[in-house]
Amino acid sequence: MGKLTLDRILQSQGFGTRKACGVLIGAGEVSIAGQTITDSSAAIETNGLVFKIFDEAWLYRSRVYIALNKPANFECSRKASHHPGVLTILPEQFTRREVQPVGRLDHDTTGLLLMSDDGPFIHMQSSPKRHIQKVYVATTHEPVTPALVGRLLAGVKLHDETEPLAAKTCRMLDTHQLEIVLEQGKYHQVKRMLAAAGNHCVALRRVQIGGLKLDLLGLAEGEWCYLDEAQLAQLTTADG
Repeated sequence: MGKLTLDRILQSQGFGTRKACGVLIGAGEVSIAGQTITDSSAAIETNGLVFKIFDEAWLYRSRVYIALNKPANFECSRKASHHPGVLTILPEQFTRREVQPVGRLDHDTTGLLLMSDDGPFIHMQSSPKRHIQKVYVATTHEPVTPALVGRLLAGVKLHDETEPLAAKTCRMLDTHQLEIVLEQGKYHQVKRMLAAAGNHCVALRRVQIGGLKLDLLGLAEGEWCYLDEAQLAQLTTADG
């Protein structure tokens, strides 16, 4: 990765402007390997760097890839309007380094949400051309029937779409719950498809993207984690 001055390192990690980071360093709030560093211009090797600010350890990351178990009533927007934004769940450093949601979940939809500050990664994951499968668990108002599952698999027509939209797979989980797998990612797609098929969605949770499964991440609702290379690779597979 190479060397950077300590103030630039902290700035890149979202700890403020270069000037503000210099103040932190000069005040003795930054240490590396147990040694307090007060020279903001000190050249530091970034590869594998762990530094502490206010005694909290941070690993230097040129880009961050995050999985969040999104709670209800949070908006997937950097400029939320009616509910808190999902970035308020994360440390404020991520807002400064311009982390943003990868795609969107409705404010009342819960489950697996990716976040990153890597523009090409966000574009790649969001592109409909890549046909990345997303798995949802929907709770319905009316009972789930074989006929409902059949309609979702055959495709339903939405008023603003030129072609019917079909689930990749769909199966009944309980009397009022089904699992539906989509590739398209249209606006409110699961809810609108269920309505078009004659039912109504009362709760929706995304449980998987590609081969990355929320339950294997061990995240309680509202918790987040960094994704490693192996987990990122799962995003391109169909199942885990």
